[in-house]
Amino acid sequence: MAKGNFGTVERLPSGRWRAKYTHRGRRCSAPTTFLTAAEAGIWLSGEQTRIVEGKWKSPEHLAAEQRRRTSKVSFSSYSSTWLDKRRTRRGDLSPRTRDEYRRLLDHHILPRFGAMPISAITADDVYSWYNALDSKTPTQQAHAYSLLATIMASAVADGLLAATPCVIPGAGSVTHADHVVITARPHELSAIVEALPERLRMMALLACWTALRFGELTELRRGDIDLSGEVIRVRRGVVRTREEGFVVKATKSNAGLRDVALPPHVIEPLREHLRKHVGAAPTALLFPAHHGGHLAPSTWSRHWHRAREAAGRSDLHLHDLRHTGLTMLAHAGATVRELMDVAGHSSPAAALRYQHVADGRKHELAARLSKLADGP
Repeated sequence: MAKGNFGTVERLPSGRWRAKYTHRGRRCSAPTTFLTAAEAGIWLSGEQTRIVEGKWKSPEHLAAEQRRRTSKVSFSSYSSTWLDKRRTRRGDLSPRTRDEYRRLLDHHILPRFGAMPISAITADDVYSWYNALDSKTPTQQAHAYSLLATIMASAVADGLLAATPCVIPGAGSVTHADHVVITARPHELSAIVEALPERLRMMALLACWTALRFGELTELRRGDIDLSGEVIRVRRGVVRTREEGFVVKATKSNAGLRDVALPPHVIEPLREHLRKHVGAAPTALLFPAHHGGHLAPSTWSRHWHRAREAAGRSDLHLHDLRHTGLTMLAHAGATVRELMDVAGHSSPAAALRYQHVADGRKHELAARLSKLADGP
């Protein structure tokens, strides 16, 4: 225990520090413990200053003020302000993340907690809400809980709550089954391309043979295509949000900034697409909507669903063509680093999926060796 001219600081068994002082014949303790003795000392200095200046208030008075203040703040009001001001270590939330948070709030959190004072939400309230969420969509359930827990943690930091009511162990995480890579066979890809409108056929081909994402494909412009160098320069993507519409932004990470080599067999079809369907300006979109702006996901889906049905692959999504291209690249002998470069992955984890698929060919190749050993 350390004792100064005003108050005392003592170390607790937990390793944290508690600050206490006596004023007007009563013992007063800090409302929280501190990580260091210095922090506890700073709190004591502040209390001493308030006493000298005649601004001191008893702990009971401060607690009553806190209850009055927090009882007027609804969860809806606080969460709206929180979302407007939310930042991460990397800066402002991306438009897509902000849009997803808004969707989770509107559809899953605010209907239950919106009108409640944030200080009135209890752990029992959170338990009953969580158990009422659709367990058939565990990822959405986990994301909704995680968002609620993050907002409540901020409320604690802002002094609106003494402790978070989100105390369900593991509720913010979900265990995924092993990722299954779904791919298209070459003849299925050909059937899909043939069934698409002519102006969109190249989009499916590039999704497969350059492994670009939907938002990267729909933001491609004439100036991003270098036919002489046989590369596509990926520098931007586009997302569509409910509040802002189409938002053009830099790629998801530095790894997304990349030059993707064009396989020779797609160069002439791409040249023809540029000639027939793309404006002359460097800023002209490769796959514009009929009105000239960005292609909406719903417009693409309408054509895609018909095309995949025609190919007999109703299970395929556009992203599966990206899987197809990366899997073929792995079969061709690409290393993990090379797969990461093409796909724009910032870590090896995702690229390893395709390496594992390619590793399955070892048994196929071994079986072929046995046939050779049998002789003609």
